[in-house]
Amino acid sequence: MGHNTMSYFLGIDSGGTVLKAGLFDCHGRQIALYRENTQVIREKQGWIERDLSLYWQETCRAIQGVIQQSGIRAEQIRGLSISAQGKGLYLLDKNGKALRHGILSSDSRSIDIVRQWQHDGIPKTIYPLTRQTLWTGHPVSILRWVKEHEPHLYRQIGTVFMSHDYLRYRLTGEIRAEVTNMSESNLYHASKQQYDPALLAIFGIEEIANALPELIYPAECSGTVSEAAAQATGLMVGTPVYGGLFDVVSTAICSGIHAEKPMLNAVMGTWSVTSGITTTLETHTDEPFVYGHYAMPGSYIVHEASPTSASNYEWFAPYLGGEQIDHQENERLVSSLNPLASDVLFVPFLYGSNAGLGLKGSFYGLQAYHSKAHLIQAIWLGIVCCHHVHLQKMLRRFPETRVLRVTGGTTQSPTWMQMLADLTGLCLEIPAVEETGALGAALVSMVGSGTYPDLATALAASDIPIETVLPNPDLYASYQSRFERYQRYVEALKNFEEMV
Repeated sequence: MGHNTMSYFLGIDSGGTVLKAGLFDCHGRQIALYRENTQVIREKQGWIERDLSLYWQETCRAIQGVIQQSGIRAEQIRGLSISAQGKGLYLLDKNGKALRHGILSSDSRSIDIVRQWQHDGIPKTIYPLTRQTLWTGHPVSILRWVKEHEPHLYRQIGTVFMSHDYLRYRLTGEIRAEVTNMSESNLYHASKQQYDPALLAIFGIEEIANALPELIYPAECSGTVSEAAAQATGLMVGTPVYGGLFDVVSTAICSGIHAEKPMLNAVMGTWSVTSGITTTLETHTDEPFVYGHYAMPGSYIVHEASPTSASNYEWFAPYLGGEQIDHQENERLVSSLNPLASDVLFVPFLYGSNAGLGLKGSFYGLQAYHSKAHLIQAIWLGIVCCHHVHLQKMLRRFPETRVLRVTGGTTQSPTWMQMLADLTGLCLEIPAVEETGALGAALVSMVGSGTYPDLATALAASDIPIETVLPNPDLYASYQSRFERYQRYVEALKNFEEMV
């Protein structure tokens, strides 16, 4: 069957700094991929925003670019969907116009509010209702900040969105919020599976009750491409737009994990994320595991996450020899060292931590003899240690786990993957998926269009190859010793931060 007769599906992956548009055939084969850098605004300490008109223009350019690159006709695209970064806040006014800049989940302006809520015991109060922890990137935290610091804008709020809800709105003109993302907003009652006014009262934001959109499921049609959006993107008027996914859910789907298999998914991208799938919504009094609505019926995604992964490595690009990291050269440098040759400790807290509010990134143990290779090895190991912190907790929830499915750009580094296997002692399985966000969104469109009855069938039809990395048992004790040293250093940083 040739290009002219096949049907295709568009998946958009909107991350923190890069937006990707991928076109896939009905077998999950990537036909074309277009990347568009997205502008981020950092006007004040802790503020991370985006101009929503520019965000829409960037999305339009990505869609135009992937269609042109693919050489297919727009009428061959049977549907599209969006996988996007979760949390954050994107507001419309009561006339359906962007109210202010969008605020990303990595924003920390609400840190004083969250600290006060923690002091008041709010996290323990809400956990039985939301099955969520509480931090600065949640919509509720940012909404409360807007109420306190921008009251003139707060009074004008007409719609509360997350990022992919806003993009869907620009494509279709329809106001809806997607449930896998909204279920992790702290606006949503986990067992009732709906918004809960009692939560708004707890957070002191009762006024926005009428601004919460109708909820939509991932493969549910949210509307069709409008005439204005068709002109801006090159898509056909009337192309179906489906609900979409929280990007953590999209990655979990593409990794192939599900409730019946003893495996977890580790995402090594902008964020460090470890996910598992379950069919039971349990109450944990000692450890508050984060639950979200999964894309498969009757299932929940459980995950631990923090902005402590590869973005901390990429930040060093100008200091490691250029604006763009030479991954191949750095792989060569680190692979030339013995494992654990670098005794430098690196804490990857440049964008936040998984050990406490307000902790900062740092190196410890630098000496004049340390080379560039030693520093890169230290950065990689610090990031792996952060992943291991999440993994240790998740293994208490999923104790039968023997396999870790790993996704993200860092999977291209054999040395880095071996480091992860040796520290965790788990067998790693690496699916050969270049862009899990875009593919996951495309799979949703395939199900929504009726091409496949469910996501599991759509994924099976994609037949994704998997590479295996086995741990070296001779290094396990040494890596555990280094991990304990890393944890002692983090504790010392906590004590220091309290004294500052």
